[in-house]
Amino acid sequence: MAPRQKRCNFVTRSSSPRSALRDFLESESAGGMLLIFAAALAMIIANSALGADYHHAIHAVTGPTLTDKLGPMTVHLWVNDGLMAIFFLLVGLEIKREFVDGRLASWDRRRLPMIAAAAGMAVPAVIYILLAGGTAGLAQGWAIPAATDIAFAIGVLALLGKRAPTSLKLFLVTVAIVDDMGAVAIIALFYTAEINMLALGAAALLLGVMFAVNRAGVKHLAVYLLLFALLWYAMLLSGVHATIAGVLAAMAIPFERTPGAPDSETSPLHRLEHGLHPWVAFAIVPLFGFANAGVDVRGLGVDQIFAPLPLGIAAGLFFGKQVGIFGSVWLAVKLGIAGKLRGATWLQIYGVSVLCGIGFTMSLFIGGLAFPGNALLIEEAKIGILMGSLVAALTGFAVLRFAPLHPDHSGIETSSDAEIARDGDVSDTSEVRPATAG
Repeated sequence: MAPRQKRCNFVTRSSSPRSALRDFLESESAGGMLLIFAAALAMIIANSALGADYHHAIHAVTGPTLTDKLGPMTVHLWVNDGLMAIFFLLVGLEIKREFVDGRLASWDRRRLPMIAAAAGMAVPAVIYILLAGGTAGLAQGWAIPAATDIAFAIGVLALLGKRAPTSLKLFLVTVAIVDDMGAVAIIALFYTAEINMLALGAAALLLGVMFAVNRAGVKHLAVYLLLFALLWYAMLLSGVHATIAGVLAAMAIPFERTPGAPDSETSPLHRLEHGLHPWVAFAIVPLFGFANAGVDVRGLGVDQIFAPLPLGIAAGLFFGKQVGIFGSVWLAVKLGIAGKLRGATWLQIYGVSVLCGIGFTMSLFIGGLAFPGNALLIEEAKIGILMGSLVAALTGFAVLRFAPLHPDHSGIETSSDAEIARDGDVSDTSEVRPATAG
């Protein structure tokens, strides 16, 4: 199905207020297509006569020295440390919305995606350590295959049109959001350099001011965005990666709960999330992909492609994600911990588990943090990420394209579309939980 089809068949037309879910699925699916194009374009340019010009432009000095650690700002630094903070701000807004008034608002609904996300991060890390951890200097890359790229994966699902059940799309989104929470924690805890306590204290003070402004009832987004910019700079100086400021700032944005109803048009969090989605999906993430995916593979031999680092990452993404996510979902259902996804067959659940092996954006980001200043290892990491993500995308798409549909696929999809049109979300994407294990 052509990717330009309106709404990509995720939802039906409705006169109801726009929902965050509706905007998210539409922007992520179309943005995923653009991300794929941007990454492919970067690869083509990097392996052409323009390769040297590409790398020169990406690393061209374009600003002052904000910290001694980073040195003069370059295009690459502005994208990875600046624009990606806005990406993380959106991630934080999505996390807050889902936990306060979304599909993760209760423990019963959090259980399955949390189990799947945890297993989907742990198994790839174990596989990486087994294949690459024994090589000197590579152990710190264990978290590279642990992340799932929402935009890329949703973009692949969009190509399937109505064949992809709504429950699968929402399961993928919720798993990836929990996955992002884990990735943020990993970046903060394991990829933080020396701490500047004065700057970290300033960041804590600014965050406290943001929460105080929230408690005072201030809803003007300009106030929060100004404080977010100051928080970003304080985090940049502190040694904790500056993008963490985005997630922290999101927690302080005022939010109006609307249980069982469309999103409030006056809620600052909803307004900011709606406003950021197109910029992140259609500009920031594709630009990040273009700036980071350009790997010169000319002259690479089999030995280099299957060296411990790229092999460990690729195997972690492709095998680790599907084993961890599908295995944990299957066990959770069989043990009666959660119900099976409504309207989805086991083969379709396996297919979306494979798609979770697309680790492009966050994996590239963590790869740069794992091997700072080591261009060779960063390039090898990119090769592994691209290999694993590409194989996961193609395999997952093939499984979902040819998997038989649920016997009541049309009826369940019609019901889900109607529910989204009515209150902006789907209240339950699981079948009734089995009474007993087995």
